[in-house]
Amino acid sequence: MRTPRRNRLGRACAGVLLAGATLFTSAGAAVADDPSASASPEDGEAAGPTEAGTTFRTATAIQQEVTATADASTGDYLYWVFPADAGQRPTVRAKVSLPESATRHGAATWQVDVYDGLRRRQACVYGHQTRKAAPDAGTVELSCVLRTVRAWSEPWASDPLPGSYYVRLTVVGLAEEDLGLPVHVETGVTSVAQGGAHDVGGALAEPLVPGVSLTSARQDGDSTQAAPLGSEPEDGWSSGWWTDRWLWTVGGGVLAALAAVFGYGLTRGAGRPSRVPPGV
Repeated sequence: MRTPRRNRLGRACAGVLLAGATLFTSAGAAVADDPSASASPEDGEAAGPTEAGTTFRTATAIQQEVTATADASTGDYLYWVFPADAGQRPTVRAKVSLPESATRHGAATWQVDVYDGLRRRQACVYGHQTRKAAPDAGTVELSCVLRTVRAWSEPWASDPLPGSYYVRLTVVGLAEEDLGLPVHVETGVTSVAQGGAHDVGGALAEPLVPGVSLTSARQDGDSTQAAPLGSEPEDGWSSGWWTDRWLWTVGGGVLAALAAVFGYGLTRGAGRPSRVPPGV
């Protein structure tokens, strides 16, 4: 009569373990299927600013999921600044509409660079950061996918941290005769939330949002009030203790407890001597 009981116990524990594995798999799939992962400036985001700054201090502030535009001259340095929070992996995209091919004298190489709040250049893990446009090309599209923003890092490291991020777009290779030709630029930023797997045991006291924006300063009598360069995210900077890492921690503890109970049941049954029928 003991063998069926142990079998029922084994089947119950196996069912719970399978359910837990399914829960974790579903959570991972939900993160991977985040609709923001495939968003781009062409997907119809809200209209953004229609100009760009020409230096770090005059960078035009934009929000993520917003398309910014600007009309400029070939050879100008164009700057935007956007906020990125811990756990996000930003993707910067830029599209340059080039002048008529009849007015150009050769190919042009464009490049997009991203800097953090300390003006440290951040590497692109993948994307088309630099592209060469043929003399007859009408547009050139650039992209830069950054590393996941960390909540905290060692002082000597160059990890991306929460705060402002500058986007700089310019031409790095061009026939001298083509300098000054008009171009139209569209740029935008999207992010993918990476989840608790990228959480670290620490946090910055304040996000890296340096300086003030001259373009957003307004005169008030004899004084000037200037807004911080690179506004915070629309839903504010991340705070609090909750992340989806807690789900994995609690779920792992539950599964470990069930495995212990199952193992105890097996060893207890195996350790008991089998009963010998009377008269044998």
